[in-house]
Formats: sequence, structure tokens, C-alpha cells
Amino acid sequence: MEMSGEYKINASREKVWAGLNDPEVLKQSIPGCDEIEQTSDTSFTAKVTAKVGPVKAKFAGAVELTDIDAPNGYRISGEGKGGAAGFAKGGANVKLEEDGDGTLLKYEVDAQVGGKLAQLGARLIDGTAKKMASQFFENFAEVVTDGDTGEAEASAEAAPAAAASGPAAGQVTAMSQVGAGTWISGLVVAAIVLYALFG
Repeated sequence: MEMSGEYKINASREKVWAGLNDPEVLKQSIPGCDEIEQTSDTSFTAKVTAKVGPVKAKFAGAVELTDIDAPNGYRISGEGKGGAAGFAKGGANVKLEEDGDGTLLKYEVDAQVGGKLAQLGARLIDGTAKKMASQFFENFAEVVTDGDTGEAEASAEAAPAAAASGPAAGQVTAMSQVGAGTWISGLVVAAIVLYALFG
């Protein structure tokens, strides 16, 4: 599954970059995040509790940052496991661009999901992931702007690479949430842990 999107955050690129690399900011931003730990300069582990349809599980995941170009972007890769609920693995390319007095966060995610989650169907997973991604960016924007704004402008133009396996335009796939993905650490952790998730 592949997708891409972008979000505007009303904070400087340096502040967004710092937030994406701060475990406490990520923990406050990722929906259902029970724990997140930076295990090295370039890696994180996380535990997230998530419910997708009838499946509720705790997911544990780890991500690694590569191709780091501070404060412009990086690649994040990893995997998350939720026991019988399933697993997800994949990665995301994350770019930060100045946009007026804010920052445009762009991402491209590729992932694989398996287990019970994959059996629930793309529509249910995508809907949950879209909601969680939206909540992540809303929370993240509030934290990095010190409460000046509680929202990130979502231009989330989720553009699946393969229409047969992806959601309709405008939806965020399950992987885009951990995700991450976030990516970005938050996006990808959420995407990988959750949809991975993330994840």
C-alpha cells in the first residue's frame, strides 16, 4: 500500500523538526500512545493501543531514521506488531518546507499490513487511519505551537499509487497513520505501530 499527503503546521520548520524528534511531543501527539522511547540518536520504540473496528490491540513497534537532512527531512523505516491482531512494516519519506510563517510537512508512505487487521478490509482500516492521522496532526500542531493553534491545515491529498489496492483519493491509508507514521517520527511511528502505525 502506498500513499502521500501534506499538512501545514503553523510553526517554524526548526520547531516542527524538533517536535518530530522529541519523544514527549510524539507521545502527546500519537493517539493511543502508551509509551515512546528514543533508543538512539536515530531510533525510537513505541507502544500504542488502537481499535480498528472490532479489533482492539496493543501494538509495539520500532523505527529507524535514515537519510537525515536536518531540518529538511529524512526517511523512516520500521515495523509494528499487535500479536494476533496483525503486523505492519514499511517506511516513509518526510520533507519539511517553509510555507509563509508555517511549515508544510510532505510525506510518501509505503507499507505492508497483515493478520486480522488486513482481513478487516481497506475501507475500515483507511477510515480509522484517516481519523487517527487527523488527530495526530491536530495534537502535534497544538503541542509545537504552544497552544497558539489547535489545528493543522490538512491538505491531505492522499494519493494512492495503486487504485486497486488503495483507498479513494482524499483518504489516508492505514500506514500513513504511524505511522506513522507518521513520518516524520510521529507520523511514521504512529503509521508503523498502528497501521502499522505509526504508527
